[in-house]
Amino acid sequence: MRFRHGFTLKEKGEAFRVYTTTLDNGTAVDARLDFFENMLRVALVRSDVPLLPTFTVCPDGNCPQEGRNKLDTAGFRTVAVKELADSGDADVCFEHCGVKIGLELMNFRLSFNNDKGLLFRDRDYISYNLEHELGSGSTHYITYENGEKVFGLGDKSGNVNKSGMSFKLDTGDAMGFDARSSDPLYKYLPFYICENKNGAYGLYYDTYSGGEADLGRALNNYYGYFKGVRFSEENLVYYVIFGSVPQIVNRFSRLMGPILFPPKWTLRYCGSTMAYTYAPDADAKLRGFIELCEKYGFKPGGFYMSSGYTQIGEKRYVFHWNTDKIPSPEGLAAYFKEHGVEFLPNIKPAFLTDHPLYDEISKHGWFLHYKDGTPALFPFWGGFGSYLDFTDPGAFEFWRDCVKRELVDKGYRYSWNDNNEYDVRSEEVYAHGFGSEVKACDIRPLFPYLMTLASVGAQDQTERTVAVSRSGIGGLQRIATTWTGDNRTSFEDFRYNHKMAMTMSLSGFYNFGQDIGGFAGPAPSKELFMRWIQYGLFTPRFTLHSWNPDQSSNMPWLYKDLIPNVKALFDLRNSFIPYLYNEMYRSVTTHDPIIYPLFLKHEGADPESDAFYFGDSVLACPVFDEGSTEVTVDLPKVDTGWYLGQELMNGTVTLPAPWDGLPVWFAKAGTLIPFEEEDRVNFRIYAKKEGSFTYEYLDDDGISLLPKEPPIIRFRVECLENKVVVRITGAKEKPKASLTDAFGRDLEIITE
Repeated sequence: MRFRHGFTLKEKGEAFRVYTTTLDNGTAVDARLDFFENMLRVALVRSDVPLLPTFTVCPDGNCPQEGRNKLDTAGFRTVAVKELADSGDADVCFEHCGVKIGLELMNFRLSFNNDKGLLFRDRDYISYNLEHELGSGSTHYITYENGEKVFGLGDKSGNVNKSGMSFKLDTGDAMGFDARSSDPLYKYLPFYICENKNGAYGLYYDTYSGGEADLGRALNNYYGYFKGVRFSEENLVYYVIFGSVPQIVNRFSRLMGPILFPPKWTLRYCGSTMAYTYAPDADAKLRGFIELCEKYGFKPGGFYMSSGYTQIGEKRYVFHWNTDKIPSPEGLAAYFKEHGVEFLPNIKPAFLTDHPLYDEISKHGWFLHYKDGTPALFPFWGGFGSYLDFTDPGAFEFWRDCVKRELVDKGYRYSWNDNNEYDVRSEEVYAHGFGSEVKACDIRPLFPYLMTLASVGAQDQTERTVAVSRSGIGGLQRIATTWTGDNRTSFEDFRYNHKMAMTMSLSGFYNFGQDIGGFAGPAPSKELFMRWIQYGLFTPRFTLHSWNPDQSSNMPWLYKDLIPNVKALFDLRNSFIPYLYNEMYRSVTTHDPIIYPLFLKHEGADPESDAFYFGDSVLACPVFDEGSTEVTVDLPKVDTGWYLGQELMNGTVTLPAPWDGLPVWFAKAGTLIPFEEEDRVNFRIYAKKEGSFTYEYLDDDGISLLPKEPPIIRFRVECLENKVVVRITGAKEKPKASLTDAFGRDLEIITE
């Protein structure tokens, strides 16, 4: 009976329960609860709909190319659940992770209470769309509390706190997006964290189907305000993650599996502009980049090579080399390699109908297709083309082989996977689905992940791999880095790009950056250009990129009179490389973010704060307002204080922040920060008044696969009354160390 679905116990285990009901049409719906350490998995699976695999959930680090069963328990720590005798108003009550979980068997409604009170419960009457009472697809509607905070959903626009907002759960090629309001953008991540007066919880929905998330915007007479999600997929599998907000961020990252540890060169400045490869003399323009970098003293690590190198006429043909523009691809790659710079060539997953490889791909049936097998056509880069179907093992292997033959073997060892949002809306377009045909629109966000996985598979697996992908799902962080897409050049977008960055970090995307200066629009003003570089040097990906109508490019020498100022900023970034690299290693090993908002470490801090953590030891204090010449910072309360240069500070401070100078940043007292100085690492100790602290530094070559026992230098710093003593173990040679100390003590170094 609609709106009245009584569930009964079907199966019981130490760490799971399965309940079932039968719909009017005879369809069975099984509702399964799996009790894991720090989380609960809830699955409502229909007998008439296949359960699609997951590519996001991978706690054991093993996600096959064809994905994992969504109900797999491999990699999870199951927990024997305690069923309480007194269930209160519920039919069944469990105690799990310090939370009482109540279950009403009518309509399978769950509630979650801790010792302070209600965390959340399923909406009154009905929460799940069991017999399409609530329309098509699947739903999950839960309570909304006035004043609660909501974080997450990936690269979403707007404020960091998204309470009271609503979003599409979808992806799109949002070129020139408004960072305050555009939706959807490039990533697909149905995960959010809610914090209310009683605590916090996280919700991740394990699906790739299109949908929407309402975070307290909707109001209904029967339910009041509520939160909820809707997906086109009929089955529903989701995770409830328990803990504080920082713990939930960490636990969600662990749920997705190991984080990619990229080569060290990726943290240096990586150049990029569409103008170079669009030009008829692309080879000369690209070589000129190296020459200008050396002329002005910039030290790039890589270059993002835009797709103009694949042109035939005005169109782009992936894996085709325009040898009029670049006569010798191998020679160009070798030239860059000689100067210590890696290439990341742009590759796109659609083949125009007149592409030299189109007929071969079509003959094998490797495109997304209609029921009769004919390739589905879509507008793409000035023509019509077909998307490669990466759920077909043959297509996957074909792409990997093309990347190896046309790029890797020619010296282009890494890849920039772009324009991969797969704008497939029709339900008449199908994918191979690894042997179980599926509507392509139901798994759209999965294709960029599989595309990137195939690209990475072409790389040399005996050393660290890396790729970049614009679009993707949760789990992309296991194989690639990303960025926030084709942003817009304006001060307002600059500020909201920062909010987007904080949201990305709260969503498990840790290694990312922006197109510094803005991708779309006119060239940034001198002030905006400098402010964005001041900010961007504190993000993991440090790339200037643009496509400006006035044909200018956001290169370090955009404004000749500012080159010395820009050089000073790039030098600061370079000096931070050892620190950032080590913080990235920390993130990989601990699953904590690299950059993050203050409230993640300091309860009660403003989620919308301009200041943010750059690693665990540095507080970055950017300026986002045009015309501002100073910055006011409420320094987070720490026992030790904050160093600005040699001065120790606390409380609220207002400091000069000229737009053409260096950014304001603080080092936390009681920390050690490794800096690159004259091609050598200087371990700078920021002393506290008393007590000790430790620091571990990864001392490797930055490219090789790490052994089980990585080479670690360990520091123990003791702040005594008359001196600061540093004991160092594990160093191959005596490290260089220096002291910043507001108390005027001497430094003693002991190497053991």
